[in-house]
Amino acid sequence: MQANLQLEGVCVDFPIYSLAARSLKKTLLHRSVGGAIARDVGNRLCVRALDNVHLKFEQGDRVGLIGHNGAGKTTLLRVLAGVYEPTAGQIWRTGRTASLLNISLGIDPEATGYENIMVRGLFLGLTPAQIRERRAEIEAFTELGDYLAMPVHTYSAGMRLRLAFAVCTCDEPDILLMDEWFGTGDAAFVDKIRRRLEDFVERAGILVLASHNLSLLRRVCRTGVLIEQGRVVANGPIDEVLDRYDSSSG
Repeated sequence: MQANLQLEGVCVDFPIYSLAARSLKKTLLHRSVGGAIARDVGNRLCVRALDNVHLKFEQGDRVGLIGHNGAGKTTLLRVLAGVYEPTAGQIWRTGRTASLLNISLGIDPEATGYENIMVRGLFLGLTPAQIRERRAEIEAFTELGDYLAMPVHTYSAGMRLRLAFAVCTCDEPDILLMDEWFGTGDAAFVDKIRRRLEDFVERAGILVLASHNLSLLRRVCRTGVLIEQGRVVANGPIDEVLDRYDSSSG
């Protein structure tokens, strides 16, 4: 099966319910980043986080999302992942999607590491049998040993990262969505994460990566998408799009 992602005229609006929104509206109108102020179909004041987005990604695409904070990159990733439904427009998705947007989602601090491996695996769409098949590999990757039999609330932040990351990357997706590359933890494990991610990316049908690390985007991605105030303002070869971003940032 060939992976495919397509968006036509996609908009995402976040309603503003407080009428102290007048001061909010005034503030946002003077910002160069963030969504535009608009009215939704119910005539409510809202922030338009994505505005008329048309994109198409196919098997083999390695796409870098570029833009300032608040430009709409994370909102777009969440739409691609199915977390947000578009307010308007349509999205078509072919292939199983894995999103590394919040890898701790579904982790229960009161449950043990082993219990969380099962729960998180089910959350990712794996069957209990598939999770059991992968458990030994997950256990080895985390290097947590006996801690896996202990409640997660006893873990350090780095240990939680190891557990969550190992489960998130235990299966091969058709579409991989990432919000920034991982670079936290001890140096040896960071290198282990880097090698696993590079292998994971190589096996993914489509990669969409949002990052502020321009050298990383040049190395990993072939295509760039530049977003400003929820709109796609450039879409093409990564070097050309990054050059445009550099010139607009300067």
